[in-house]
Amino acid sequence: MGARAGSRERRTCGRRGHLTYRPTEAEYADRLRAQTALGEAWRCLRCGDWALGAPPAAGPAEHAPVPARGKALRQLALLRVLAVERLVRAVVLILAAYGVNQFSSAQTSLRRSFNNLLPSARPLANRLGFDLDHSLLVREATKALNASQRTLTLVAVALLLYGLLEGVEGVGLWLARRWAEYLTVVATAAFVPLEIYELYDHPTVTKGVTFAINVAIVVYLLLAKRLFGLRGGQRAYAEELRSESLLEVQAAAARADLRHQAGREVGMSDAGGGPERR
Repeated sequence: MGARAGSRERRTCGRRGHLTYRPTEAEYADRLRAQTALGEAWRCLRCGDWALGAPPAAGPAEHAPVPARGKALRQLALLRVLAVERLVRAVVLILAAYGVNQFSSAQTSLRRSFNNLLPSARPLANRLGFDLDHSLLVREATKALNASQRTLTLVAVALLLYGLLEGVEGVGLWLARRWAEYLTVVATAAFVPLEIYELYDHPTVTKGVTFAINVAIVVYLLLAKRLFGLRGGQRAYAEELRSESLLEVQAAAARADLRHQAGREVGMSDAGGGPERR
C-alpha cells in the first residue's frame, strides 16, 4: 500500500477512531497484539497503527469487521462525492417543486400583471432592437402563465418525487449502501435515452458533458462495485474487500509461516533419514 493510501486511512481513523478486534484464534491474535510500557496495544484493522487499550469486540477472525482500506477507501471517497452531488440536486428539485406550487397559486395575478406589462415594455424593447413578440423568453413565459392548473400540479409533483429519489440516493451513497448503488445505476440509466434524444434534437456542450458524466457514473458503478453479477457479483466484491483487510493479511502471513515451518520440519526429517536409507 502506498504512502498516500496509508495517510488516507490514518485521516479516516483520526475522524472515526481506530478499529481494533481480538480474534479468538491465538495465531491471529498474537500478530495483532503487542505489550508496551503503557500497556496492551492492538493493531488497527483500518490503518495498521497500534492503539492502546483492549479491543471493543472479539470473536472468530471470519467475523471481524472489514473496514474500507486501499482501493475500497478510494471508492468510498468517490461515492461520497456522488452522494453530495445527489443531495444538492435533491435540494434544488424540491425547491423547484415548491416554486412551481407557489407559482400555480399566484398564476392568475401573475398572468394579469404580465399582460399589462408587456405592451408597456414593447416600445422600449423596439428602441433597443429587441423583438419581444419573437423572444424565446417571452414565449416560454407566456406558455407557463397559460398552463393549466393540472399541468402545473403534475410538474410540481414530478419535481418533488424526483427530488426525493435523489435525496434517497444521496443518503444511501453516503452510507455506502449497496442498494443505493443499484438505485443510482437504474435511476441514472433510465434518463440516458431521454438525454440521447435531447442531445440529438438540440445539441449543446452542457448536454454533452452531462450525458458523458452520467454514462461514466453508470459504467463505473457497474464495474467497480460489481453490480448485477458483473465481474463475479457481490460475492467477488466481498472477497475483494476482505482481501484488503489487515486481519486477512495477518492471517495469510500466519499461514505462510506455518507452511514454512512444516517445510523445514520435512526437510530436517529427510536429512536425518538419509544415512539410514544407505
